[in-house]
Amino acid sequence: MSDPLQHARTIATAVRDAGGCALVVGGWVRDRLMGVESKNIDLEVFGIAPDELRALLDAHGKVEAVGESFQVYKIGDLDVSLPRRDSKAGRGHRGFVVVGDPDMSIEDAARRRDFTVNAISWDPLAGEYFDPFGGRGDIEHRLLRVVDARTFPDDSLRVLRAVQFAARLEFTLDDATRALCAGIPLDDLPAERVWGEVEKLLFARRPSIGFALALDLQIVAKLWPELQALAGCPQEPAWHPEGDVWVHTLQVIDQARTRVDDLPRPQQIAIMLGAVCHDLGKPATTAFSDGRIRSIDHEEQGVAPATVLLDRLNVHTIDGYDVRKQVLGITAQHLKPGMWFKVKDEVGDGAFRRLAAKVDLELLARLAKSDCLGREPGHFNCDAMDWFLERARSLGVQHRPPEPILLGRHVLALGLKPGPRVGEIVKAAYELQLDGKVTNLDEAIAAAQRLL
Repeated sequence: MSDPLQHARTIATAVRDAGGCALVVGGWVRDRLMGVESKNIDLEVFGIAPDELRALLDAHGKVEAVGESFQVYKIGDLDVSLPRRDSKAGRGHRGFVVVGDPDMSIEDAARRRDFTVNAISWDPLAGEYFDPFGGRGDIEHRLLRVVDARTFPDDSLRVLRAVQFAARLEFTLDDATRALCAGIPLDDLPAERVWGEVEKLLFARRPSIGFALALDLQIVAKLWPELQALAGCPQEPAWHPEGDVWVHTLQVIDQARTRVDDLPRPQQIAIMLGAVCHDLGKPATTAFSDGRIRSIDHEEQGVAPATVLLDRLNVHTIDGYDVRKQVLGITAQHLKPGMWFKVKDEVGDGAFRRLAAKVDLELLARLAKSDCLGREPGHFNCDAMDWFLERARSLGVQHRPPEPILLGRHVLALGLKPGPRVGEIVKAAYELQLDGKVTNLDEAIAAAQRLL
């Protein structure tokens, strides 16, 4: 069905006719109360035996079991499950024994949720809300509060969920929740689960809210010491009279978030992680010199800690796109647009073509613009990045360097035998192409003949 809510009502009607009750639970209910559109609907079915639930769902479409051991099914655009009981059986996010229990009460089923705002359920047939832990009041006060402080620490991933929810919803943590999260060890979390929450954080409207909270809760120190080093690292006072590199980084992250919505998801991630990593070289290079704070060559020195951070997050290729290469390229080259603008009459086309082999120039320009605007307003000319991008586009290298005109087969056709010399000739001809001295195949072949 195209309408998830109507689909939910159809299933809920069948459940009711079979003697049970189906409630919408989780984020969809929270978003509805906040006036936010949400497409993902989770149904929790009470009063229907496990074997009967599968048979009931089969009558309404193709059913995919995504957690059959504790009765979780996907049917079309809905996730349908029985209420579940969790019992801690081991360390880590997966260290739970989960059992579906259709006879649980609504309150007991809601008690396993992380925060009160996610523990509200809604009857799609009667329109009635069930809110045993005061989640609607917390939504009004824009507050994140744990449902059960005794069981919340059993799943350390919830600490990261608190951070990304705080940013996405722009809520604050109540004092008890804040203290609880700060005391939970995070060394049992696998990289892929950490990245799942970080990715959600990066696409909040203001990710800086979550990063600032992560610093306060000691999450940054525990998981990303490379970022922790930015806090307290002095920044050029002209940029931030009262800030450090951490403050600047958060501003750049928020600026970058405003410049990615029109891009494919992997490129969005590359820019956002580039914003996180771009100044990681400053703690190792910052020093007082000639009465000023300087971070000479910090962009090059930032590649190593950025590599470590990406390893911690296990970020490499996403949907076939080399995100890792682009983040490291952005980190190493993020000052180029501003530097080149200062001597723009001296920067040749070849410099742009060569830089395009190291990083996507459009992504670089967007990050550099975010970096510039994440400083004290009015101190820098941020039009430099627009000039940089226009120049790259005029050369057709905003996303990649030009393809080589001369190929190995062309060199072999000139009579050269296969071997290393073929590659040398192709490379030399490509360098001439990058400098604009070779523009077509005839010129490339002539250049090869001269080289031979």
